[in-house]
Amino acid sequence: MQYGICLLSVVPCRKEPSNTSEMITQLLFGEHYSILETTESWIKIKVAFDNYECWINVKQHQKISETTFNQLQTHILLYSNELIQIITNKETAINFPVSIGAALPFLKNNAIKVDENEFVFEGTSTLSNSKKATKDIIQSSFLFLNAPYLWGGKSPLGIDCSGFTQLVFKMNGYKLPRDAYQQVELGEPLNFVEEAEAGDLAFFDNEEGKIIHVGILLDNQQIIHASGCVRIDKFDHYGIFNSDTKKYSHTLRVIKRII
Repeated sequence: MQYGICLLSVVPCRKEPSNTSEMITQLLFGEHYSILETTESWIKIKVAFDNYECWINVKQHQKISETTFNQLQTHILLYSNELIQIITNKETAINFPVSIGAALPFLKNNAIKVDENEFVFEGTSTLSNSKKATKDIIQSSFLFLNAPYLWGGKSPLGIDCSGFTQLVFKMNGYKLPRDAYQQVELGEPLNFVEEAEAGDLAFFDNEEGKIIHVGILLDNQQIIHASGCVRIDKFDHYGIFNSDTKKYSHTLRVIKRII
């Protein structure tokens, strides 16, 4: 088995080994993975954080040793908790941005060392295992307001509905799977909308009954979710009422309490 890590700001992950294949998720800086399959130009990976399988271009792959991979698996990581922060490659002195949720492996005294690669990071961070309260989850979600919708996106420069919920919960010490149909398997279902509290996840389906959308419930019958952009809309037992179109945009399937 071979292993790798993302040492770029963000790397697109494809459904198939082709630049024209749909992007189904992204790797953020510091996220590590195992390699499942290789071709001349593409690598199929399994992301360590959520076991998500996808393809990345070999030009964007950075190999790490098995020892380093195993250390990362047990190491308590730090995540960048600023929307955008600058990191510096120590050898080349090149600065580049990393976004909120980027992993900062082995960070100590503002220094990151991954095998032979060294970086300087002077931003603020949060511990990956620090489970925070609902109010912190809501506060984190507000950071993404107006972030544009991007299928497969996981950053404030472009994010999809389940990437949004996964990243917000990640920043507060909770692991969610990548996609909405996977996230709906977690937590305890609520019988009535009236039982819902801020921080609960609401899931929505299509006419075939497939889960296609997820958002984070707020107080006062509102929901924050990624639809066009990360926005706040009205929410009731029918679903999400879009204040711009004056129509219901998503049909409620179930509410789940995760924490």
